[in-house]
Amino acid sequence: MNKLYIKNMVCNRCVMVVQNEIEKLNFPIKEISLGEVILQESISEEEKKIIAEQLERFGFQLLSDENSKIIEKIKATLIDLIQNKNNDIAINVSDYLQDKLHHDYSKLSNLFSEIEGLSIEKYFINLKVEKIKELIIYDELSLSEIADLLHYSSSAHLSNQFKKVTGFTPSYFKKMKGNKRTQLDKL
Repeated sequence: MNKLYIKNMVCNRCVMVVQNEIEKLNFPIKEISLGEVILQESISEEEKKIIAEQLERFGFQLLSDENSKIIEKIKATLIDLIQNKNNDIAINVSDYLQDKLHHDYSKLSNLFSEIEGLSIEKYFINLKVEKIKELIIYDELSLSEIADLLHYSSSAHLSNQFKKVTGFTPSYFKKMKGNKRTQLDKL
């Protein structure tokens, strides 16, 4: 086996850490992306265990059952969409996941809801809200520009969804002090 699925690998920094740790163990990587590593060569179960132990030190978990792998692929695909592919956000999420993961959306949706306890749509909204928080904290874009960037129909729609999820208006959130964001692996 040379494909590994990794839980909590949610950002580019995570990718770098995982890559460094696996390469330290002298396992050459062919390809790496959020939640997934393809090694150049097949590895034994013992070698897989060594990699798992090394990655656990950094809060990552090697996944073994098929359902967990699919859930992590859904999360990684949606995180990548929000963080790196703003232009694609406007497309239908169900079509996007079906296309990227090559599974029927109803199967993905049912599995995700069953295991995670919330729908894919709700998870995606939570990701968008975290991105909004990030952009508000950076204070480089107006609310209207953030709404355009994340393909909301209006800044009012963004504000309503933001308040529904967080309990705060975007302007009140901006005035708050302290750590205001949720880590993506905690969503």
